[in-house]
Amino acid sequence: MKLITFAVPSYNSQDYLDKCINSLLPGGDEVEIIIVDDGSTDNTGKIADEYQQKYPGIVRAVHKPNGGHGSGVNKGLECATGLYYKVVDSDDWLDGEAYAKLLATIRQHVSEGRGADLYIVNFVYEHVNDNTAYVSNYIKNFPQNRFFGWEEIKPLRLWKMLLMHSLVYKTERLRESGIKMPEHTFYVDNYFAYQPLAYMHTLYYLNVDLYRYYIGRSDQSVNVDNVVKRYADQIRCMRCMLAAYSYEQIEGMCRPLKKLMYHILHVIMCNTYFFTTAKDSPERRRDFAEMWEELKSRDIKLYRRIRRMPTFFFLNMLGWKGKGRLTTASYKFLCKHVKLG
Repeated sequence: MKLITFAVPSYNSQDYLDKCINSLLPGGDEVEIIIVDDGSTDNTGKIADEYQQKYPGIVRAVHKPNGGHGSGVNKGLECATGLYYKVVDSDDWLDGEAYAKLLATIRQHVSEGRGADLYIVNFVYEHVNDNTAYVSNYIKNFPQNRFFGWEEIKPLRLWKMLLMHSLVYKTERLRESGIKMPEHTFYVDNYFAYQPLAYMHTLYYLNVDLYRYYIGRSDQSVNVDNVVKRYADQIRCMRCMLAAYSYEQIEGMCRPLKKLMYHILHVIMCNTYFFTTAKDSPERRRDFAEMWEELKSRDIKLYRRIRRMPTFFFLNMLGWKGKGRLTTASYKFLCKHVKLG
């Protein structure tokens, strides 16, 4: 049995794919590594084929036309045979000791005839510019080393999030959620860390620093210049998240999960304000207004719930330039103190 399928969406990743895959290979026959070559124009596809040839039964190379990161995640899930599913971006890697502990934990649970729908681990921002690291853990939010449900979690602070890097979903539950990532769109990892959550009933938090998120390259999607330029992608992702659950569905969740879902919408909407208002243009104003109008026409209660969040109630009192200055300053503060970019 394959305990975990690792999907590695890869586009022009020849310079760092080796480090990623070599960090996954110690899982041996208990894991499946699917390298999704997303229409690369460099040697990424060739490297993927070489790993498949060298490690048959462990590594699988899948080649497809370019569709973006979300498309690679979709393809990996379509092909996955592992009991659990985890996405590892091609420029990131896993810590060896933490990886061994995760596999040992899942192995033990499976042998005992039980297991979580979602395993949660820590992730680490590895900042390339100054060789510093920032660990994002959940020791104040989740019980450790035991199974629990959403009713036992404690609220996250505004700057803390459940990200794709921290999540190991049960493949069956993930498919039941019907998750379908938008193609040709950046920032869809936020959707992946939101839409499936309500389908996960049994949780397990393992306090290990597993995922190493390499950040700080100029070409990365979280670089300040890129997030401003790609505002339309952020709006598209935000629209998907707003459409994932109705107001009534969120309100019907247990109180801690309900608070978490609103928290995620709050944080990603803050990002959307920054992405969009950091510059001014008729197109940006139109797209931003259309996002709100779409939500208002579809779900007036959710629209009012989000618009009345204190952050947005205040921001909506400001003009376009005021929104831009405030959200830009906030984003740069986080980049400096939490190493987001």
